[in-house]
Amino acid sequence: MANRPVMPQINYNSRAVDERLTEGVISRRLWAYLIDLFVIAIWVTLISIAIFFLGLLTLGLGWGLFFLLPLTALTFIIYNAVTIGGSAQATVGMRMMGLRVVDPHNGGPVSPLAAAVHALFFYVAISTFVLWACDVFMGFVRDDRRFLRDLLTGMMVVRA
Repeated sequence: MANRPVMPQINYNSRAVDERLTEGVISRRLWAYLIDLFVIAIWVTLISIAIFFLGLLTLGLGWGLFFLLPLTALTFIIYNAVTIGGSAQATVGMRMMGLRVVDPHNGGPVSPLAAAVHALFFYVAISTFVLWACDVFMGFVRDDRRFLRDLLTGMMVVRA
């Protein structure tokens, strides 16, 4: 009988988490967020270029759509809802950093609505340094490395 490595798992009965699942998650989340910012910046740039050329084609009328460009902040929330709530269970940045989001109760995927609310909580927290600091501090003091917004939405970020 060959010795096979034991895959780390969440112990759902006791809610205890194997530390190998959450080791290095906080730093990976930071890098994943920076990658996601870059991805969304490319998306907003492409939208801006499209609006510019639409404005040229419509003799300036299409440039009025530039006033709607601040609404692309909703793109962040939709991006998180689609990617985290989807089959990959992770944004592009999270996949590149080897992370995925799970429901800590059953280890399964989270709903797109929960992912959207999670993103909304993040952008509200990051708008105020004190809220963001409390959110991240929670991740440093908990064994499972869950931030406050993770606890509020019933999500957990683990290594893939």
